[in-house]
Amino acid sequence: MPAAGESYGINSVAEKICRLPPDLLTEASQHILTYLRGQISGVDSAEMSHRFQRAGVTLDHEAVQSIIRFLLLTFRSAGKNNLPADELVSKLEEGSSKWSKASLQVLHTLWSEHGASVHAQQDAQSLLSIGQLVDMQWKLGMAVSSDTCRSLNSPFVSLLMKIVEPSGQICQRAFEMTIPQFQNFHRQFKEMAAIMETV
Repeated sequence: MPAAGESYGINSVAEKICRLPPDLLTEASQHILTYLRGQISGVDSAEMSHRFQRAGVTLDHEAVQSIIRFLLLTFRSAGKNNLPADELVSKLEEGSSKWSKASLQVLHTLWSEHGASVHAQQDAQSLLSIGQLVDMQWKLGMAVSSDTCRSLNSPFVSLLMKIVEPSGQICQRAFEMTIPQFQNFHRQFKEMAAIMETV
């Protein structure tokens, strides 16, 4: 649970969460709980922001991210501490007086249904907390010239990787490699694939 000393921040997030209709809060919370149960690779804040807008709820992207972070932290903490639904709601009420009964009821119901499986997944994840690769795109390019060399004519490979961090946020990492670097990278991936097939 977020600390009581952060009550202004909690009040602000609670107000934003309470602006969501119960069905939209249910959908967003189920998506986050599905991630915490290990059934999807991450929580895409841009997609959730689009869902909110389609439902007529106007929140800026930063507000949506604060809702996601708060719910992730709350559910993750409740899972690690194996809190029952009643205790989860009590802690939320202690943290802020801004909660609506409808929002707390949604969170209580969902936690009653999914809390045990989140707890089990949190136990398993505590053993391994590293990012997870969910997508990789590449393209071949040709550097024709640069500010220091007129005729460079050097091929390169650009990679864009989408990684889900342990926090659940999806981030992108981009980098470029020369052809020899890419060939070495490819060789190492083939070695890893061969080893993984033996497991």
